[in-house]
Amino acid sequence: MKKTLLAEFTAREGTQDEVARMIGDYALKVREEEGNIAFDVYTKATAPRAFWIFEVYRDEDAFQAHLNAPYGGPFNAALVPLIEEDASVLTFLNPLATNS
Repeated sequence: MKKTLLAEFTAREGTQDEVARMIGDYALKVREEEGNIAFDVYTKATAPRAFWIFEVYRDEDAFQAHLNAPYGGPFNAALVPLIEEDASVLTFLNPLATNS
């Protein structure tokens, strides 16, 4: 079963450009992971410092490989002082079963 989530965080005032650069570089690495299906970065239209990352991994094993990638820890350590939250807020998603 695919592992799908939404990661959210808000850049502190004045750090938006640096955060955008960092997440852009990070996205390029994540998209190269064998089990990554999607890593799409957005900002909220009404609040451009609010970042939303839609992530999809092939399965739980692929997600765990992502969490253990050597570049993840340094990215998150560099991100924390630049955002308002203590860390990215993760929301795990399940597909809606339909009758079609």
